[in-house]
Amino acid sequence: MKGILTMKRISSAETNIIWSGAISLEYRDGYVKPWRIPFTEKDLYSPTDSSIVTPAEMPSGVRLRFSIHTRILILHIQELKETASFDLYTNDTLHATAECSVGQTEVHFSDLPDETAVFEIWLSHSTPVSLLAITVSENAKIIRTDDNRPRWITYGSSISHCRSANSPSFTWPGIVARAQNFNLTSLGFGGQCHADPMIARLIRDTPADFISAKIGINIYGGSSLTLRTFRPAIIGTIATIRDGHPNTPFVVCSPIWGHHRETEKNSAGMTLKDMRIEIREAVESFQRRGDKNIYYVDGLKLFDESLSPYLPDNLHPDSEGYKIMAKHFIREVFEIKKITT
Repeated sequence: MKGILTMKRISSAETNIIWSGAISLEYRDGYVKPWRIPFTEKDLYSPTDSSIVTPAEMPSGVRLRFSIHTRILILHIQELKETASFDLYTNDTLHATAECSVGQTEVHFSDLPDETAVFEIWLSHSTPVSLLAITVSENAKIIRTDDNRPRWITYGSSISHCRSANSPSFTWPGIVARAQNFNLTSLGFGGQCHADPMIARLIRDTPADFISAKIGINIYGGSSLTLRTFRPAIIGTIATIRDGHPNTPFVVCSPIWGHHRETEKNSAGMTLKDMRIEIREAVESFQRRGDKNIYYVDGLKLFDESLSPYLPDNLHPDSEGYKIMAKHFIREVFEIKKITT
């Protein structure tokens, strides 16, 4: 019948789909699942599935990328365990955000451009996503479209994972990546940024044109390092990354404002004020040895006490707070320090 759109279903294993921002892909019967660690080696990254494995399953910053001319776009996914959102960009412009409920198995986008366009779909940043298939118009063809923008790897905690952002492209790393035209790989892991040696090795071995790390708040919260071990862990993280990226611009950020944590010692005897001194001095040790491409950014330059109204739980910025944090990161890194890739 005239006016009815006919459709076809494309496998999630279609090789012309680029999974930008994923570290590894888990191929199972009928689905593909992106991970932000090598999933076959997850026991080397975490002793239990309740630690880094859990946030590494959540595809914060992961995008599906391809070019296509289609009037229909449906993502078929395994049943969502939590509410989630997905952002669709066409030719680098936000086309729509799809809000999804618990139990939903399809993500629909409509009113698509009547032309061949670059599609970039930001997967949910807050819950695991396993893609079964994609439905498009019957005559549509997925065209491989590599992401050749400068590659940015950022490492951090829940404040970089940004589960409280309104949608996946509006995490603070997502906002910065879009503003600076970066190909983002986000290694922000809720609760799990402890200067882990395996993460440093992962960054070392992953291609990058720009690297940043924001370390401290999880170490404070977990009392996982003491004043004796904190700076050596930061130095070890930097040195390991530098083994693979000796000249890549590298920004190391200390914690943002943290309410009582500023002056209240944790059970390991550290405050956030202590951590900022230790991180700055660790970076300065590399600068004194001739590293001209490593930079320290004080976390208070990104988010200070004056922004506390945007910190509803006294720890995590809300969605508006992440927008402000992204703006300040751009200012500090690319305008004041004038870092280029």
